[in-house]
Amino acid sequence: MSNNDSSAFSWRAIAISAYGPSFLFGIAEGALFPVMALSAKALGANVAQAGVVVTLLGIGALLANLPAALFTARHGERRAMMAAAVFCSLALLLCVLANNVWWLGVGVLLFGAGSSVFLLARLTYLTEAVPMALRARALSTLGGVMRIGMFIGPFCAAALMHSLDLAGAYWVAIAALLAAGLLSYSLPDLVTAPAKTQASPISPGLLRTLRKHWRAYVTLGSVCALVNGIRACRQVIVPLWGLHIGLDPATTTLVYGLMAAMDVLLFYPAGRIMDIRGRRWAVVPSMLLMAAGFAWMIASDSLLSFTLACMLIGLGNGMGSGIVMTIGADISPPNARTQFLGGWRLLNDVGSSGGPILVSALAAAATLATGISLISVVGLIAAALFWRWLPADNQPAKVPGLRQGQRLKQE
Repeated sequence: MSNNDSSAFSWRAIAISAYGPSFLFGIAEGALFPVMALSAKALGANVAQAGVVVTLLGIGALLANLPAALFTARHGERRAMMAAAVFCSLALLLCVLANNVWWLGVGVLLFGAGSSVFLLARLTYLTEAVPMALRARALSTLGGVMRIGMFIGPFCAAALMHSLDLAGAYWVAIAALLAAGLLSYSLPDLVTAPAKTQASPISPGLLRTLRKHWRAYVTLGSVCALVNGIRACRQVIVPLWGLHIGLDPATTTLVYGLMAAMDVLLFYPAGRIMDIRGRRWAVVPSMLLMAAGFAWMIASDSLLSFTLACMLIGLGNGMGSGIVMTIGADISPPNARTQFLGGWRLLNDVGSSGGPILVSALAAAATLATGISLISVVGLIAAALFWRWLPADNQPAKVPGLRQGQRLKQE
């Protein structure tokens, strides 16, 4: 089936292979994320050291993005997912057996590296398997399925933690990861023939691909990194502002859950808008709504206003569900898609890591409101750049300043 042929495409035919492993991986992450800092504290870490352990997850993913591209290009998506699931399971087993915070940190770092391989392979898989006309819906649904799994994961972990304490969360994650690997093994790859018939499994080369497509990374890649930075800031801003206005942690957590629910509800409508109307008509409103939500939060001093601000942020984030993956898939070269997307994920992980660090630094140097204000302004800048660079119709994103004919000739 051609990547452009939507008439012969069947969602049912790829539903399990495309989304089942991602759902299970989401359960694993959802079970793991709430307990990493608690595990560090249980092993004697102070608050700062526990924060470092949590940060190692993102550092592992950041360091592994380019090696993940090489590994996936060489071995294919199915084998990469299987290997990543087993690798992540072993990393979490190390966390379970760790008798000090340093070994726990090593396990978390390795889990982050393995997750990078899994997520890159899944993104490449869907980009190849789904026709262009349905791409945004496919990728926004991928993000939505992961989020649903992450929502379910903590409840599964809590059930087992009653008898196994913190280790129960890790065993839930390990079981979900092994199930994801088994499901990946049982189903064939859906990659196109050209990707498997190159003279070299990593042709035309990772570094050459990064150099050739520098313009894409500098323009749309940089703006998408801003989007990821803005999204990541929610995890810092919401709990800190809740504390600032005197809310207890349980209430703040409940508000965060309402924000996440808004996010989950909108992933498919967002993808449909991007496919039918165009990428611009989802991501620009997304950035404007998030910018407005952060601006509103600065003025909120009660539970009601805080909740409404958070729900507006969740609405905006849901409107942009899958947009970073979709734009990356749109502008990725067919003959080096995995290598390109490895660089794309690296750039966007830098944004995800940098956003919270920037907010925390501004909060320390000035005030938390100053950091939130800057994030709101960054949202407006991102909206303006997307409006300028993304097509107004339902055509896929193109690299700004590069005519499509030039791009095709270059590739």
